[in-house]
Amino acid sequence: MGGPLAGVRVVEMAGLAPVPFGGMLLADLGAEVVRIDRAAAGAGGLTPPPGPLDRGKTRTVADLKNADDVRRVVELASRADVFVEGYRPGVAERLGIGPDVLTAANPRLIYVRLTGWGQQGPLADRAGHDIDYISLVGALDLIGRPGQPPVPPGAFLGDLAGGGMLMALGVTSALYERERSGRGQVLDVAMVDGAALLTTFFHGLRAGGMWSGRRGENLIDGGRACYDCYQAADGKYVAVGALEPQFFAQLIDILGIDATDLPPYLDPAGTQAWRDVLSAAFANKPRDEWAEIFAETDACVAPVLSPWEAHQHPHNRARNSYITVDDLIQPAPAPRFSRTPAAHPEPIDSGELAALLDQWSTPDPAVDGVDR
Repeated sequence: MGGPLAGVRVVEMAGLAPVPFGGMLLADLGAEVVRIDRAAAGAGGLTPPPGPLDRGKTRTVADLKNADDVRRVVELASRADVFVEGYRPGVAERLGIGPDVLTAANPRLIYVRLTGWGQQGPLADRAGHDIDYISLVGALDLIGRPGQPPVPPGAFLGDLAGGGMLMALGVTSALYERERSGRGQVLDVAMVDGAALLTTFFHGLRAGGMWSGRRGENLIDGGRACYDCYQAADGKYVAVGALEPQFFAQLIDILGIDATDLPPYLDPAGTQAWRDVLSAAFANKPRDEWAEIFAETDACVAPVLSPWEAHQHPHNRARNSYITVDDLIQPAPAPRFSRTPAAHPEPIDSGELAALLDQWSTPDPAVDGVDR
């Protein structure tokens, strides 16, 4: 498989979205990822079926209550570069696959612990989900309309960006450091930490007087009419991001709006007047007609597309931003590399644990000479 991580071997203990998303990013970039499902998960054990997050991986099963299977997992990790688990603190140790055991067998191993609350702290042993992690660091408080409750943004901020994507960054950084030191290390990747990182820019805005601290009343959270969504004639929406004067001038010129008697567009006191005018203008045509009108302008207007129709947009088609894997349309690997482009992901493959051990015991000719 092509990509800048070709030759890197990853063992991923199956889990919910953050771990498989991080593993998918590594697989997209060429790593050889083996997902290990637990045999006969008990009540409350959530092991999702194979899907887009498992593309490019090999799937196998291990009964972690069986000493032989645990031994095989340890052996597989001893031949790997990266091991990823998403258990609560202490669970991996009880299963016999904790960092002390695996790094003793493989001192070059990058052992990744991806959890919601991290390995230390009063909440480390508690259950949680994306909404909880982003609440604790202030990210959720930023999202929503004035006077309304915060709006949960799916699992984007905590699970995926703050968890899986931060994990992939940590893995690649640790692999780079290992090239100099020759040693692996243990990564404590906490979604609460990652979600906190995502608010860094907003701390700067507040310090600079550009964020009032009230949800929905700021420059880029819908608090100005020039940065908001408007309903078109067909009930669908367009997004407007015309912050700069030259872009806003194009916007109102194309919409045919006379601003003579209207307040300055960035004046908070004039927000509602401008919102009323823009709402009335966008209500005259359907979304896709507006998309065509604004397509070759700098007015910063885009159609609000669903994830299921985004692949049809001309820009996304031109960039091949979406691909089909196992008859399912999904986002393509990113970013793009000039010399080591990622290969087209394949559907998840199934393999026996013993066979994988045999396969990994043989040096990969593609990485001949790499000191593991």
